[in-house]
This record gives sequence, C-alpha cells and structure tokens, in this order.
Amino acid sequence: MGTIGLPKKVKLFCGIVFSNEEIKQKSFIILEEKFGQIDLLSDIVPFDFSNYYNSEMGDNLKRFWISFERLISATDIAETKVFTNSIEDGFATNGKRQINIDPGYITPASVILATTKDYSHRIYLDKGIYGEVTTIYQKNEYIKLPWSYPDYLSTTATNFLLKARADLMRQLKELQCL
Repeated sequence: MGTIGLPKKVKLFCGIVFSNEEIKQKSFIILEEKFGQIDLLSDIVPFDFSNYYNSEMGDNLKRFWISFERLISATDIAETKVFTNSIEDGFATNGKRQINIDPGYITPASVILATTKDYSHRIYLDKGIYGEVTTIYQKNEYIKLPWSYPDYLSTTATNFLLKARADLMRQLKELQCL
C-alpha cells in the first residue's frame, strides 16, 4: 500500500484565443490581479488549427499561451475555470464571446486542461468542470494523445510548454519538492 501524501504544486497556464487587442490587454489585467504575475508569454500565432470558434468569435483569430509565476494546487483548477469563464462572459457581446481563456496546469509528467465538456477521456473535478490530460511529457518532449488538440502540438505550444515545464521544475527544486 502506498503512503498518502500531498501533491506537488503545479504551474498554472492559460491558452487564449482572441481577435480584439483591447480585450486581450484588459483580460491580462484581470488574470494578473487574480493569479499573480505572468512569467511567460508564447508567440502569438494565427488560430488556423480549426474553425471551432469562428461562428461565435469571427475570423482572424489569434492564439497564444501564458503562465503565471505563482504555483497553485491542482485542486484549484476547477475554480480557476469558473473564474476564466466569468471573464469571457464579462466581455461577451450579444451572448457571443470575444475571448476564450482555457486554464490548465503543467506537472512534471503532463499538461492538464480544464473544460466544461464531459467526454470519455475526461474526469469530473468539481463545480461542473472536467479535467483532461491533453499531452504527456516523455523523453524531453510532449507526446500526442488520441485527443490532443492540434494547436497544443504546434511548435509554438510545445516551445511554450517545455519552457513553462522547465520553470516549474526550477521552482519545485527551489521549494525542495523534487
């Protein structure tokens, strides 16, 4: 039998899709007020991985990722998703989102996304939120899973995730959690 222990802290990040620069900047302020300083920002790339958001958010969408300096407990992710949904609702016009903010967290072994949608490979967390292992870390790279989103496998995303993971590992070492 294993010994029950507390999990290590995790690295909070958000994947963001937007078209309006002003709303993006305002969301940064709200996110930093809630979660602390943003410590990593990926390149901003066209969101041409799918047209999933186009009918709601329009064309010429852009995609990027951010992470936060302050580590969180993995159990915080459901409440985090509820909060980011409230930001999206606050910027919505006529019931249509102007920004999509999907929080997740990075562990030494995987990338977890929070979602409101249930599916076979997702587990219920709390507050109507599910968790998904989106990709796993093996041999210095992130590995595709059958359900991995194409944008999370892009060079921009993997460069961001690898850097954020390295930051996490450094932070955990400083906290003497490794």
